Amino acid sequence: MASSIGRIRALQLGRQIRHFSSSSARYAAEVKSLGVLGAGQMGLGIALVAAQKAGVPVTLVDSSQSSLDKGISFAEKLLSKDVSKARITQEQADAARALLSPTTAIEDLSSVDFVIEAVPEIPQLKFDIFSKLAEICPKHTILATNTSSISITKIAAATTKDPRDTSASSRVVSTHFMNPVPVQKGVEIISGLQTSAETVDTAVAFCKAMGKIPSVSADSPGFLANRILMPYINEAVICLETGVGDRDSIDAIMKNGTNVPMGPLQLADFIGLDTCLAIMKVLHQETGDSKYRPSVLLAKMVDAGWLGKKSGKGFYEY
Repeated sequence: MASSIGRIRALQLGRQIRHFSSSSARYAAEVKSLGVLGAGQMGLGIALVAAQKAGVPVTLVDSSQSSLDKGISFAEKLLSKDVSKARITQEQADAARALLSPTTAIEDLSSVDFVIEAVPEIPQLKFDIFSKLAEICPKHTILATNTSSISITKIAAATTKDPRDTSASSRVVSTHFMNPVPVQKGVEIISGLQTSAETVDTAVAFCKAMGKIPSVSADSPGFLANRILMPYINEAVICLETGVGDRDSIDAIMKNGTNVPMGPLQLADFIGLDTCLAIMKVLHQETGDSKYRPSVLLAKMVDAGWLGKKSGKGFYEY
């Protein structure tokens, strides 16, 4: 059984690599409008970059009007900062802002060509969203998720009640952007078992149009980035809780010894300790491997509400 699964994954990844290297200009031109679900840090970043770099109108959806207001205000601040630093002109900033349309109605995604979901890492929430998107969006719309750890195959399966009907599930893919989106160039493109090659091509082409550098990954727990990054952060937390080193020593040795821009504990604060814990739980549950057991201290800090930079306190205070 293990060897059969390995062959399936190898074939799937091989298919992604072949299509990843093919001409994609045609697919990029097909995306004339974008929908983004979730006006948090990731969703807002994706929407802003799409407006600035790809030049497409973006419908930004969130169930909370206050979240939308906060997100749009933050986008305007980022654009103003870019103008003040002469990175863009005022006309370019105004043009990008004009492309952002906030709404609390998911039904407003009924005419977009590409949707990117960027809500919290709660499996059932994502399944419910994709079930709705399959009904609301046009038949050609690419349905993408920004998930950092949840199976794309499972998300795609939520789009239909009949597994034989792949009309919607074949259009589901992951475009996993890195945080902060306006700064980080990398994007993981992950396809589920149902995802078509054309969907992968379109996702790759659109991410390139956004100025990003796509990489491909098989639909495996954690994919590439978090399969490598999160155990590194988790081990740093374990070193702290077991007294191998203090906070500053742990971060300093990784910064000064491996030339990374920030240490693992500071990085965890910027990502969000709740996000780190959620991903570690998925890795542990999906693989059954004890090496992915979340740190006890990490779980306690999340229980305390010490989530990092976004809450004002984590391993550091902000």
